[in-house]
Amino acid sequence: MLQKYILTFLISMVPIVELRGAIPVAIGMGVPPAAAYVVAVIGNMLPVPFIYFFARKVLEWGKDKPVIGPFFSFCLVKGEHGGEKLKAKAGRGLFVALMLFVGIPLPGTGAWTGTLAASLLNMGFKESSVAVMLGVLIAGVIMGLASLGLFGAAGALF
Repeated sequence: MLQKYILTFLISMVPIVELRGAIPVAIGMGVPPAAAYVVAVIGNMLPVPFIYFFARKVLEWGKDKPVIGPFFSFCLVKGEHGGEKLKAKAGRGLFVALMLFVGIPLPGTGAWTGTLAASLLNMGFKESSVAVMLGVLIAGVIMGLASLGLFGAAGALF
């Protein structure tokens, strides 16, 4: 059983997949939903400080390198574009916008992208970390319910 928890933890740390992929995989492997949720949230949040403090510097360093340059430039542009789009829509409500951006489980809207966008927008570390954490908690609930089939069951009623 320990291997299932470790796999859940590691999957939740992977960019793009994150908690959105870790919870369904964990539940599919037979991990209890509450345990899958906790392990996936912790794994998804672990990279956040590193992303906030180092990702921008690493991406800017690598954007003009021969092999990694195109990928690093793509990530930098995606983060900047996401941040500007978020800022334009949010105005003063950037905290709530970041929380909802991370909390709605769509591809490219997770903790990695949200934290990178917050870093590129020079949003404070504490404020952005709390917004990302709340978003991850929301996304975890949504993915847990979806993995348990509760949305499908509700849809069958209507």
